[in-house]
This record gives sequence, C-alpha cells and structure tokens, in this order.
Amino acid sequence: MRAALLYSAAGSLLLSALTAAPDTEGARATAELRGTAVAAARAKAAGIDFGPCPDAQDLPGGMQCGTVTVPLDYARPDGRQIELAVGRARATREDPHPSKREVRRQGALVYNPGGPGFSGLYFPLIGLLPEWKRIAAAYDLVGYASRGVGRSAPLSCKDPQQFFQGPAQAPTHPSEAYKKERIAQAKAYARGCAERAGGALRHYHSLNNARDLDVLRAALGEERLTFMGSSYGTYFGALYATLFPAHVRRMVFDSAVDPDPARIWYRNNLDQSAAFEGRWRDFRRWIARHHDVYGLGRTAREVRHSYERASARLAVEPAGGKVGPGQLQGAFLQAGYYDDQWPHRAHALSAYLKGDPGPLVEQAEQHPEAAVEAENARAVHVAVECNDAPWPTDWEVWDRDNTRLARVAPFETWHNVWTNLPCAYWEGPRQKPLDVGTGPGELPPTLILAAERDAATPYDGALELHRRLAGSVLVTERDAGSHGLAGGPNACVNGHMEAYLLEGRLPGRRTTDCAARPEPKPKPLSTAPEKPGADRPLR
Repeated sequence: MRAALLYSAAGSLLLSALTAAPDTEGARATAELRGTAVAAARAKAAGIDFGPCPDAQDLPGGMQCGTVTVPLDYARPDGRQIELAVGRARATREDPHPSKREVRRQGALVYNPGGPGFSGLYFPLIGLLPEWKRIAAAYDLVGYASRGVGRSAPLSCKDPQQFFQGPAQAPTHPSEAYKKERIAQAKAYARGCAERAGGALRHYHSLNNARDLDVLRAALGEERLTFMGSSYGTYFGALYATLFPAHVRRMVFDSAVDPDPARIWYRNNLDQSAAFEGRWRDFRRWIARHHDVYGLGRTAREVRHSYERASARLAVEPAGGKVGPGQLQGAFLQAGYYDDQWPHRAHALSAYLKGDPGPLVEQAEQHPEAAVEAENARAVHVAVECNDAPWPTDWEVWDRDNTRLARVAPFETWHNVWTNLPCAYWEGPRQKPLDVGTGPGELPPTLILAAERDAATPYDGALELHRRLAGSVLVTERDAGSHGLAGGPNACVNGHMEAYLLEGRLPGRRTTDCAARPEPKPKPLSTAPEKPGADRPLR
C-alpha cells in the first residue's frame, strides 16, 4: 500500500492512539506508515523554531538552526522521541544578475550529502557560492544531520580516543594472520555498537531516514518536498519517492547508488571496489602524462611502482611517525572521489620519494581533534548499512569473493572489506530492502546526475535508478569520474539542474550527455581545504 493512501489532508484521522501491532512484517509496515503520518502531522503543527546555531553564532548568509522531533521507532510514534538538527538559510529573493527583479520564492530545498554518516547541517552556506546563488535566491536552503549524526541522537561504537590507530598497514594481499586480526576487530566493533546503543541501534536504517525526511518536510510547512540527495542520499531519497510519491515536488539524485534490493549493500560494495580500480588507473595515467612535473613515471604501471615503493618505505618507517601505508591509501582514495585532488596527491607522493615527507604528512595524517566526528560518522555508516539488509555471516564467503576480486582490483578491495566486516557479526534484526520503483504518473519527473566513471557510486547504479523511476531523466557527464556533480565546474550539468529546480524544465530526451569537465592542471601543493570524509570507501 502506498503511503499516500494513509494520509488525510492534515493527518487528523490518524492521531488516535495506535494499538500494538502483531510482530509480523506486514503489520509492522502498516504501523510504521501510520506512525509516519502521526509524526508528520505533529511536526506540521509544531513547525521548527529557528534561531542562532548553538556551535557557531556568527555564521554568514543568515543561516539559522533548529530541531525537528521524530519517533525513534515509527511503529510506536508515542514512544521515545529523538531530535534532528536542522539548518536553514532563507531564500535571498535577489537576482544574482544585475537587475531590480525580485525572485519568486519556491519553498524549501532540502539536501542530504550521503555517507551514511555525513552531516548536511551546514549545507545552507553553499548559497554564498556563485554557482548556487540563483538557486539560493528562489529556495530556502535546508540541511540537516540525519539520525545518529552529530547532534541528532548521535551514535558511537568505540571510544573516539581509540579510533585513530595509526600508523596503519594496508596489505593488498593480506596474510591469514592479518585477516584473523581484522576479524577480531570487526567482531569487537559490532559488539561495541550493540553495547553502546542498546535497543535503539535497530532503528538506525535507511527506511527510517526516508520517514524522517517526510517529517522534516511537514515541519518546514511544505506540502510537497523538493529534495537533493548526493551519493547515499540518493538511496533513501529513492526510498522516499517509492513510499511517498504524492509528497514529491522535485527531486535531484546526484551520483546514484544502485537501489536494486539484491545489491544492498554487500554487492554494491564489491561493485565499488571494482570501480575504484579503474579510477585509480585514471589517476595514474594523469600523473604519467605529467612526468615532467612529478617524476613518478611515464606510464601508469611506472606510477604504480612509485606508489608501491612509497608504501613499502612507510611500512618500515612511517612519515613523521604518523603516516603509514594505511594513511597513504586513505589519502589516495580521496583522489578516487575527486579529481581536483590529483595535483595535491601527486605532489605529496613526489615530494616524499624525493626526501620531503612534509606534504604527505600534512595531507594524510589523522588529527586527534577530528576523532569524535570521524568515529561518529563511521558508527552511523556501519549501523545503517548493517541494519538495512542481510549480509553474509560466513567469513569464507567474504574471503572467497574478495580474494577473487583483489586479483584484478587490489587497490580498494580489502580496505572496503575491513570497513564493512562488522556487518558479518551484527547483533539485531535486519531490514528487508524496499523494492524501489514508481510507475508512470505516480511520481513527478525527477533528475538524475551521474559521472560515467564515478567509482564511489558506479554508473550502473544511475542506470538502474533511471529504469526504476518512471519519468526520470538521466544527465551523464561523459568520460569523467568525480563524485558529486551538482554545483561543480561543469556548466552543462549545472544548467540542467538549474532549469529543473527553477523552472521544472527537464531535457526533452530521457537521457542527455554533457561533455567532461577539463582535466585538472598540475600545480604545486595548494592550501585549499579538501572535502571532509571523502577517504571513506562509501557513498
């Protein structure tokens, strides 16, 4: 049954107390739909009391913060409640081009950056950038920290002070002894999640993230939702579109996760590891084309040998006592997400091999002051993915699949295994992944943005989402692989996004191509800030 059928205009028919539902899958799903309607009606009545942000009083751009209350368990909407932190910058109504025309406000644009585990709370500040000013003029920009993240009922699975265990190794073909060590760590981490979160842990999953989004919509006073999800945000955005199609106004899916229930999440991670090998090759070829700048090799193979030589040296003597092979790999994984990082990473590797470890330490070391945020993000990441779907519980399955994959895709494969292995030993029930999909006329037209060589969310995921959402249009940045396209340097992609969000206008064809952005130019190390959290091999 579609959620829309359970809603009255104000939800008043559903505000009576719910009796406990039998512990069956269908009855619980019905109770959760009703509970969502109850929570949304309450949120609509309460609204959000926006005021100064508690940890930053003087933010630019008129940004303010507030909270929205949601049930921990939607099957029991009168039970324990949690608060989600929300940030908003009001629509400026100012035409960024010189004119006296006042721009028409179009409501709220809600954004989620993905992860799972990333916070979108400060997304509204993006309206200060030139690429976003037209959208910021028409929309209230709204970001939030999803359940478990930051101040939104935060999860933790391990003492943050013990989280950064560097310098670390990163064997591409781990020994049996190393595997046993990592299995023990995965079991301990899963146990820590269960002990620290208790019975609440089971309620941190993607279906509840989608339900939370509907409550946020109601709290903002929006009858229909305008939403942009990036990476993992596309997955629970697709769940939302399936559960609440009548509540959708416009949706942008930027760098789409493959929503096929059979791929959530174990097979998606295998696909990701395979795709990262191709992106790693792209990066090495770029470095080789600039051998005159970096001196790391004239072919991709020679560049790989330079990287392996650095990794072997770091295994014996960590740079600055802090950066080992694991930290080196983490830094270079970031380059698999964003090609604007290529010049900085290449410079650091070149400098290190020439005797200067400074740039590599600066880019790859793990900072203790960031441990709380990093541990929280990791806890949410693991909890959501482990709760979302069944995972293999037999180590032999993991070992077989990834040993086979590592023969052709060694760069990220085992790193991805160690990230997700707690799911093999997870305590608690698993969700059954929702079969994402809408038929003709059920959902307003939506926009999907994808880079053809994206490794974090391989391109097949965009094709699958496009197939499942009737009326969607797919815009592809060809022969490019940066993760997250919206508001980036590609004017063609941005033009399609603006036409859709500002005018509701989509390309006339169901699939449209944009030429790739220019390759980055080699340059000395920059002090420009990097995108946080990009070293995690997840969406």
